[in-house]
Amino acid sequence: MTVNLDQVSEALLPRRYQEEIFSRAQARNVIAALDTGSGKTYISTLLIKWIATQNAGKGKTIIFLVPKVALVEQQGDFIIRETSLRVSKCYGATAIDLSDRRGWKKEILEHDVLVMTAQIFLNILTHSHWSMDKVALIVFDECHHTRKNHAYNGIMREYFQWPSEQRPKIFGMTASPIWNPRDAVESLLTLERNLDAKVIAVREHVDELQDHSPKPAEIVHTYPTPPDNYPLYAPTTLWDRLDLGDLPSELDIPVSKIRTSYQNQTDEHSDYLYPSGMEDIDDIARTKESTPELLELESILAEFQPLFEDPINPQMVPVNVDLTWCSPKLRLLADLLVQHYATGFQGIVFVEQRHVAACLSKMLPKIPQLEHYIRSGQLIGHGASNVAKSQVRGMALRTQQDVVKLFRDNIVNLLVATSVAEEGLDFPACELVIRFDPIQHMVGYIQSRGRARQKLATFIVMIQEGAAAHVERYRAFTESEPQLRAVYQSRDDSAVIPVVEEEEGEILDPEDLAERERYVVPSTGAVLTYNTAISLLNHLCSLIPRDKFTPVHVPHYTGDFTATLMLPSTLPLPLRDLRFVGPERRSKKEAKRAVAFVAVKRLHSLNVFDDYLLPTKSHTGDNEDADGRCIDDVSQIPDTMDVMVRDPWTRSETQWLHVVNIDGVAVAGLVTGTALPVVELVCNGQFISIEEGQYIRFSREDQYRQRRALEDFTRMGLGWCITGRGITLPLTCYLVPITHNHTPDWETIYKTVTEPFGCSDWSSIGKEHYDHLFVMSSREHGRPFLLRRIRDDLSPMSTPPPTSREAAFSSYRDYFINKYTKRGVSPEIPTDGPCLEVSKFPRHVTSIYNFNGSSLTQPPAGSLDTQILIQEMCRWCTIPEKVYHTFHILPELCYRITDVYRARAARLELGLPPVIDDLLVQAFVLPSASAGFNNQRLETLGDSVLKVCTVVHLFNRFPHRHEGQLDILRRNSVSNRTLLARAKECGLEHYLTSEPRTTRIWRFTLPENGDPSDDTPCRSVARRFPRRSLQDCMEATLGAAFVTGGINMVLRTATALGLGFGGPIPWQLRYTGQVENHPVSALFRTLEEQLGYQFRNGRLLVEAMTHPSFKSTDSTSYQRLEFLGDALIDLVTMRYLYNKFPSATSGQLSWARSRAVCAPALASVAIKRLGLHKMVLINNVELSIAISRYVPVLEETSDIEIIHSGWKQDPPKAISDVLESVLGAVFVDCGWDFERACVVAENALYDLLVTLSPNMPRDPVSNLMVWSAQSGCRKISFQKSQSRQEVKRNDSISVIAHDYAVVGPIPASNLSLAKGLAAERARQILDDPNGPYYLGNICDCADAMAVDHGDTPSFDMPTDMLNDETEEGFAALARIVAQDVIALTVPTEEVEVEVQDEEDDFAVPTQEMSATTIRSDYVEGEVFRMPDIIHTFVSMAHIATPTFLANVKVLLSEENRSVVSRRWYVLAAAAFSASNIPEAIPLIFENALEELEQETERKPDELRRDQLAVARRMRECVFRAGMLTGYARAINSLTALHTVMPKELKDTSVLSEDGHALFNAMYGNSAEEVQEILDDIHPDMGQHTACVHVQMNIALTDELRTGWFSNTIAYGIVYGGSDVLSQMEVSFIMSVVNIVMDTPKQAGWHLRNASNIGASPQEVEAVRRIATVVASGCGVVFKAER
Repeated sequence: MTVNLDQVSEALLPRRYQEEIFSRAQARNVIAALDTGSGKTYISTLLIKWIATQNAGKGKTIIFLVPKVALVEQQGDFIIRETSLRVSKCYGATAIDLSDRRGWKKEILEHDVLVMTAQIFLNILTHSHWSMDKVALIVFDECHHTRKNHAYNGIMREYFQWPSEQRPKIFGMTASPIWNPRDAVESLLTLERNLDAKVIAVREHVDELQDHSPKPAEIVHTYPTPPDNYPLYAPTTLWDRLDLGDLPSELDIPVSKIRTSYQNQTDEHSDYLYPSGMEDIDDIARTKESTPELLELESILAEFQPLFEDPINPQMVPVNVDLTWCSPKLRLLADLLVQHYATGFQGIVFVEQRHVAACLSKMLPKIPQLEHYIRSGQLIGHGASNVAKSQVRGMALRTQQDVVKLFRDNIVNLLVATSVAEEGLDFPACELVIRFDPIQHMVGYIQSRGRARQKLATFIVMIQEGAAAHVERYRAFTESEPQLRAVYQSRDDSAVIPVVEEEEGEILDPEDLAERERYVVPSTGAVLTYNTAISLLNHLCSLIPRDKFTPVHVPHYTGDFTATLMLPSTLPLPLRDLRFVGPERRSKKEAKRAVAFVAVKRLHSLNVFDDYLLPTKSHTGDNEDADGRCIDDVSQIPDTMDVMVRDPWTRSETQWLHVVNIDGVAVAGLVTGTALPVVELVCNGQFISIEEGQYIRFSREDQYRQRRALEDFTRMGLGWCITGRGITLPLTCYLVPITHNHTPDWETIYKTVTEPFGCSDWSSIGKEHYDHLFVMSSREHGRPFLLRRIRDDLSPMSTPPPTSREAAFSSYRDYFINKYTKRGVSPEIPTDGPCLEVSKFPRHVTSIYNFNGSSLTQPPAGSLDTQILIQEMCRWCTIPEKVYHTFHILPELCYRITDVYRARAARLELGLPPVIDDLLVQAFVLPSASAGFNNQRLETLGDSVLKVCTVVHLFNRFPHRHEGQLDILRRNSVSNRTLLARAKECGLEHYLTSEPRTTRIWRFTLPENGDPSDDTPCRSVARRFPRRSLQDCMEATLGAAFVTGGINMVLRTATALGLGFGGPIPWQLRYTGQVENHPVSALFRTLEEQLGYQFRNGRLLVEAMTHPSFKSTDSTSYQRLEFLGDALIDLVTMRYLYNKFPSATSGQLSWARSRAVCAPALASVAIKRLGLHKMVLINNVELSIAISRYVPVLEETSDIEIIHSGWKQDPPKAISDVLESVLGAVFVDCGWDFERACVVAENALYDLLVTLSPNMPRDPVSNLMVWSAQSGCRKISFQKSQSRQEVKRNDSISVIAHDYAVVGPIPASNLSLAKGLAAERARQILDDPNGPYYLGNICDCADAMAVDHGDTPSFDMPTDMLNDETEEGFAALARIVAQDVIALTVPTEEVEVEVQDEEDDFAVPTQEMSATTIRSDYVEGEVFRMPDIIHTFVSMAHIATPTFLANVKVLLSEENRSVVSRRWYVLAAAAFSASNIPEAIPLIFENALEELEQETERKPDELRRDQLAVARRMRECVFRAGMLTGYARAINSLTALHTVMPKELKDTSVLSEDGHALFNAMYGNSAEEVQEILDDIHPDMGQHTACVHVQMNIALTDELRTGWFSNTIAYGIVYGGSDVLSQMEVSFIMSVVNIVMDTPKQAGWHLRNASNIGASPQEVEAVRRIATVVASGCGVVFKAER
């Protein structure tokens, strides 16, 4: 078999000439001069692998440098393919930010080879991210670029700074080592000196090289000079038809400008094609108001439009191109392509200019002679062009790669390319290469010719007749090439002597070279040279923030041999540091470099450049805060933390008694092992307080009895008054009666505990006890009654009255016999004796208290409805009445004490200032506590406080940083990462309250694993909460400090918490003496009057009013003051809202604030209230016009309109910026007196602030989303488009609903505004019943909601990639926005306390929106933003509110079922468990138990039996659900349930059965078919056991045919029945779980199974709805909605 060696991979068969070059490269630094396509890159991989073995363990890396971005991917992929090394590919779009030192260090250390563009590596060296001595090898691809100021040369200059023994090996690759053929030897020597390497060529295997790199035939073709006219083309040109010279002057059309543009294009195209039309005319005609002249222009343009643009395919020429219309040059090109075309043809046409490449690539396929043969494409470079045509702009990297791939695959067979295709890129060998334009240099000649490397290939050069200079240049190239090649092929390998290059094109005086300096930063090794200084300054200026009306900031150089440098005035530096004069030099360029060098050194000393010579972004790095303190790594902190939280309730040898007072009367003693803080609260309409603790002196002899009595007495009181059942765990606090001396009343305690179930002796009970004594039926322990009177006139044998509950029986005795008879055993009930008239006395079920002194509930009182009990069957409570009443306030009291204890412990241990207790308590309570209050309001306020304090500190600490740098510092200082790190440092998590406030489980006990015999006090309890709670609590603590004592208190608090605010010293003292006295200009006299403030320093006002376009030498721009004022306005607005609306949620506060601080609202204040547009200093015509256009609009817009519909306005951002800067100036001028600045700001904003309310209308995009989510529609999306083809960006929005373009395209000045307008209109149209697009008529999404419709099409999209331009993304975002809106309108307090007020049937209360959910920082051109996508809830247990669960119950209509047999709680538990919300399971269980207790009265043992049944059903359903969702979720849910499960309701026996019968019963006639599916998909799933039995010749029974998994696991454990759950309930559970997991096919199976067993259609639909409602509430997004 013959093998074609060309088809064998180079990795398998290296060529001998490649081995020759490799061997010589091992010995020294070399430059491999080999033709294109000869395999230079493969030689480099041999060298890379060899170096990698030589430098093992030395920590050095290998650098592969390329001159162009497109080569990074290509060469990187080749090295990856040919080696096993770790390769990184770095270029502009993918490279790590230069300021990210950790990122670069990690990138370099984790890779062996870095392939990158040269400039990136030079930046790495310049800024000391890596050093030359840590590099083992540098490969220079296309190394002939190592000349002048190319980055290659900059890298080598750094190379020569190192001792020779620390330098890396150099390997260069090029096909054209000689740049200047007129002085070939010197050109070669220069390249060798610059690269410290020897140019080598193949010596021993030249024949093999020539065989693999054949030379093409070279032909010169000439073409005639183009004629002056083209008679067969349209006689009248577009220019002639327009006749612009006669247009009226009032139309303001720049005719001369258009004529110049037209003539320039004519001159550029005349050599190739007939010139095209002028889109400039079209742009102007569209933007002017219609006049007869403009209408005529539009008519002419429309007439010529078909000749220039195909509306269907803009990339194609719309008409065939007749060669008679074309220039002789183009006709020759067409002829050459026809002549050389053959099957499999591939060729390249090289041109000089991009627009020529664009035109040729489009026109060649439209020439009739070529249209069936040529498939052309263009390949151009990346950079942008000044020519305003999209086709001549730079080409993106991805587009370049796509074009090259199409050419490799021969889908495109002709490339029209600029010089980008000359070198480096891996093209297939071409049979034809044409130089359409003249060759300019030797490198271009050799490189482009190298593309024609097929055998028998042709290289054609096109030259115009009479162009003697072009002919001579080409002849010189061809004749000199052999001699040039001989120069380096015949030379020996003598050493290269490195010398300083004298740059070509510039004569450098030796004295200038001798006077050059080199500055190395001592601390980092970063290097400043004359060659890098100018680029460093350019980079610094490019980062200065600017708006679209301000040109790019650049350094300005003047002078000749002594250069003067003026930096932009927007740099916040004194004038003396903006102007530099350099030393005298002998050339202008050297003088410019010298002054730039001086400037960079000075700016480094001012910390404008950091120690890595990067523009300073943060003080010392992103890993430190503004004060330079290290920010710990928080990546290892889990999302949910297990924490030991401070807790006062403990058992201890020392016990403290605290007197409890109710309305000033001492009523009882509260005992625990900690001296509790003195607290006060209002509860049940009574004023409660506790006194300082007193040490209890136990009797030495009776100590054990006394301690036991405390425990028993408290258990008895809790059971009677609160829990209704016994408590098994040891208690950590006790409530006991006290004597007049405030000591435990041991006599009463002993007497009470001897009769734990009450006293049966009624002899001492008289009328004085009526309405004061509590009794309990011995048959219904746990249900207290209030004694109304003793009925001596009634006996058990008395006849009940007709309307009583006992009326159906002849006597009370018969009624109670019937009620308490169990299993045929009747109770013994006396026939004589008195009866008791009693009323139910409610147990205490709340533990929530209020701060404001109001009471959530009224004092307990007996029901007015009375009933009769038999005295002989009752016992009366021996607990004193006042103690009994005290038990009813004990939960609130204990939680209040806990809250205050933690707050004061935090204040003491963290060193916090005296923040008000109630505020600190509020700051530490998480929403998951369901306490009736939480930290979210304070967190929202604290967010603004944090912003202001950070900004003020940064503003003063870094006076030479511009706004962009300060903003980076601010974001780093206020980031969640910083807050979390600081919170962990100080241990804030140990003081947070997260436990839910419930009375069903008495939490003041030892933990289950606690040792009751251990008297060592333990004042901490284990808690679990999300880590983001720490960030919120940090901000909330700042908010609490601010409310308590203003900014000064905040500074002290922040210092204690470790935040970088500059310390606790008040600003007025810290920054004293900064304000200078300077007169105020008369220009601003009116402004001072409007503000009600007189400035001391008039220069501050000048700075505040100076736009960056107004380049003043006396003042910088307003940007720094705007940065300060923005934070001030934010806090002023938030404090106003916080104080005015005390019941508003954090989400409502954030939304209202965002309406007030948006750009349109602030612009309205600036114009209407202060008239700033008349004073601002601007030097930009476009900005001045834009402002003048908006002044009347904003003046006519009311404050309510601007607040409610400000999104419709898009004024220039400069207007609102000036307002912020003016208020920032006030803040500085008043000596940093926040309260004074706040008064001025609030006065300026007053008209806006008074219009704000908690219930602000939503923006139209949110409105549309919420409405569509509530309507159930999932097929709506936005669509971007261009309003006009010549507009090279999307500026229009359409709304698509069910494939109908309901609205649009609607254009606007920015996409945000266009989207708002389109959404507003779409909402109206879709909601119009009489319209053609009424949503009720076109939407069929409800039909698609059925579960049993088969597989849902998969649409995999990460959550952070959701966008509203797809139906799935819009639906998912709509669901999230709808949930956020609920958070805006439903306060946590209402959800948890007054749940009966909820109106929405399925309102899903989530955590309140944080301040970052609705953003208040607006970017120019963006009027509103979508809320952030948040799926992480602080505690999803909020969903399972009583109202929500009540609505779930309604779906199943189970009123006629007993509570035990009801299915709602089983299905809800399965849905929450499958949704991974285990914290909801205990709430469902408690709700079910409460429902059970409220059912008809039953005996205690019957109640316990039913409670056990409910507990078993809950456990079983969660267990079964977990078999589908995974063990982890089952364990989490069962663990959560276990925490609230009384010991007596726990099981120890196995309940599962074999599943064979269930399988057949569920699937019925389809059982065999389903079994076949299971057999097919996996043997273990179905037939494993059957196969084994067949192999063993054992008869197969029906049971064995179901397979081991299906029989034993699936239908035995997972789906199998038990005496706890019926088969139908199991099917329902499986359906619910599959719906939540978004597996509709399997859910459909189980719902059909339930139908087979007997479920009704209504039940099936109810089950489906329960699953979807719970899943949606838990944040589950189904695939169809993503």
